[in-house]
Amino acid sequence: MCILFFAINQHPKYPVVICANRDEFHQRPTQMMHWWPELEDQSRLLAGKDLQAGGTWLGLNQLGRFGALTNFRQPQLLDKNKKSRGDIVLQALVKTDQKISAQLNESAHLYNGFNIVFGQLNKLICFDSVSQKTQVLTTGFHSLCNGALDDIWPKMALGQQQLTDTIKLSANAENPLPINDLFAIMQNNQQAPVETLPNTGLSLDWEQKLSSIFIVSPEYGTRTTNIIVQDNHGNITVYDRSYNVKGKCSHEQHFEITPSIN
Repeated sequence: MCILFFAINQHPKYPVVICANRDEFHQRPTQMMHWWPELEDQSRLLAGKDLQAGGTWLGLNQLGRFGALTNFRQPQLLDKNKKSRGDIVLQALVKTDQKISAQLNESAHLYNGFNIVFGQLNKLICFDSVSQKTQVLTTGFHSLCNGALDDIWPKMALGQQQLTDTIKLSANAENPLPINDLFAIMQNNQQAPVETLPNTGLSLDWEQKLSSIFIVSPEYGTRTTNIIVQDNHGNITVYDRSYNVKGKCSHEQHFEITPSIN
């Protein structure tokens, strides 16, 4: 259960800014973000890897194509016999928008509920498998968690407002985009007041635990943060942090992508 924030055409030097957290059970084995060696063609992928099912939750290819997935929180409808949703991101990274859109419309029922954002960074599309709705991420700020795009969950509203403030302050200054400030937004562990929590079918205790942008608990929590920025020349920088069970950064790295086409 992840959360993403997007700033589209809101900064004069960086028309795309994406901040993303991956939340997962700590016992689920994971390989941190890396270039996948098994794909040597033009669709070579940069992504973390779910070692249990083989897919990923977020990635890019070397041409600057992006894919990221969040689970729809519907515990009462969860079917463990359905296919792993991590494979959808892999498909979105190697297929055209037209082909993946057609595939999603035909095969979404084979998976538990999900959202997926995909496409070139300057032309991102969101597909919601529950409503079967496709939306273009228009100019502005957007948030995506475990419900619909731009829903009004407290942590979505909080992060989107903080991202808005950070981007606007940076856009009016000569300083570089403050990457550490973006990480700080994604590491906010402030939980929402009980009366503002969504009712998604979980116990109140779990709704409370999951109400913060950054989640820390012994069994489940935020495992990685990615900050992805694309500049006016199409160059992409990906910042990646991994966390241990106590929510402390255990590894940090970054990658540069200069797509041959934009």
